[in-house]
Amino acid sequence: MAVINDPTVAANIARVANVAYTPMHVTSGPFPYGAGGIYKISMVSGTIGAALGANSELFQFRYVTGASRVALVHGISVSAAMNVAASAAALLSLRATIARAWTVAGSSGTRANLSGNNNKLRTSATTSEVNDIGMATTAALVAGTKNLDAQDFGAVSYSALTGAITVATQGVLVPKTNIFGEFSGGGLASPLILANQEGFVIRSGIINPAGMTWALNVDVAWSEVDEF
Repeated sequence: MAVINDPTVAANIARVANVAYTPMHVTSGPFPYGAGGIYKISMVSGTIGAALGANSELFQFRYVTGASRVALVHGISVSAAMNVAASAAALLSLRATIARAWTVAGSSGTRANLSGNNNKLRTSATTSEVNDIGMATTAALVAGTKNLDAQDFGAVSYSALTGAITVATQGVLVPKTNIFGEFSGGGLASPLILANQEGFVIRSGIINPAGMTWALNVDVAWSEVDEF
């Protein structure tokens, strides 16, 4: 039978092996980030125009490190609502796709201010090495130079309906929904692990119906660690 000894209190011993049940008490907490940090961002689009093209990039997240760290994306959530109804009902989606070899950042839309203490969950942490985060204003973002995976790693499907927007719930396209991971910790075996010049995008599915105008919100929680 093996044991684990507490280096401070000799009487504290945890047995390791197939022995009578003796629970070990642990305290959970955020993943240790070393010389990096922990971060979160929430971005809201402008009023996205009708008939948005298929596979349009609406949100971009690009990581570039000069310190050989990795970024651990722990959670991604989306929500969306419309203020003008569609001219025809449609089944739509928002899709999260990993981007690799991202050598040139995207552009247009609103680009996040990632300098200084912005997005830190602890002031003493290192300024994030995320190079660029972009959110659509009224149209699709410019893609930049990168390779998107053939398959998505998260998605949500929703419906767009016709008719006047007369009650609040009718205007909600997507209630706040996690499309990857968790924000409260636990449950997921691994975060999305981003190395240098990697990231992800959130795209539309099929062409959006004419008439409908809407807005998108994206939240991302991540940490940047020395090793994983």
